[in-house]
Amino acid sequence: MSNTNTKSMNGTKIKLDISDKIIRTLGYILVTIYAIACVFPFLIILGTSFTSEAIVRVEGVQLIPKEFTTYAYELILKAGTIGGSYIVTILMTVCGTAVGLSIIAMTGYALQRKDFPYRNAISFYIYFTSLFQAGLAPYYLVMTQFYHLKDSYLAVFLPLLMSPWLIILMKNFVKAIPHEITESGKIDGAGDMRIFVSLILPMLKPALATIGLFLALGYWNEWYQSSLFLSSKVTYKPLQYNLYEVVNKVQSLKNSVAGTYVTLTDLPSETLKMATAMVSCGPIIFLYPFVQKYFIGGITVGAVKG
Repeated sequence: MSNTNTKSMNGTKIKLDISDKIIRTLGYILVTIYAIACVFPFLIILGTSFTSEAIVRVEGVQLIPKEFTTYAYELILKAGTIGGSYIVTILMTVCGTAVGLSIIAMTGYALQRKDFPYRNAISFYIYFTSLFQAGLAPYYLVMTQFYHLKDSYLAVFLPLLMSPWLIILMKNFVKAIPHEITESGKIDGAGDMRIFVSLILPMLKPALATIGLFLALGYWNEWYQSSLFLSSKVTYKPLQYNLYEVVNKVQSLKNSVAGTYVTLTDLPSETLKMATAMVSCGPIIFLYPFVQKYFIGGITVGAVKG
């Protein structure tokens, strides 16, 4: 090998020319700017949540708090149900993601089996439900009068288990897996469940990570189903709806005391919104590093390995 430091199998560095260095430098600059643009709003929310309401109303949002306070977070904790709401949301997120992934993965695999009867008709039925819906009133009556799920966590848990879009997405993932892999399992005497668990699932890691992330975000951010089916009889509501109620109560109280001896700055509304955003999105952020590596992985990487 010459002294020009060309690429080799032992890991020798590549000597870049001027044009390569310029392109790489520009790439780093653009990526850095984009990363800052993504992180900057999050830092503003964090800084504003620890700022006094009076400062926010006069000077606007704060990156670095001028008057540090934890009053907004204390108000959330004083609600008394934040701990229970966290437990409810975490349990629903973990259980819903696990059960939903199992159902969606098996459904997507079955709909791609060429020997599965009526697979096209079932696929059309699933797709059809994503285009037309009966409406909110029939949906509410079915859930409350027919299934009797009023004030039940199942009314929030079941509708989010699977969606037509996620089934179609999983079906397309499974479609990329060669059918010969299933045939090889049959030749070796494996049953359908053994083929699915031992051969298909290991190659679906990118799909499972992607769809699992969608399911987890759906359960973590859920508040709409809770607003429909969970009344005041339920003590611990999901986290997002609980925080939504806290913000609404503060706003209602602020409207009721307007013009009295209590000033508007005594009740935080803007900082409370920022604090609720931090409380709700903080834990779910830690999920991304665990699934990010699967987004760049190929579906059939390692498919022929033992």
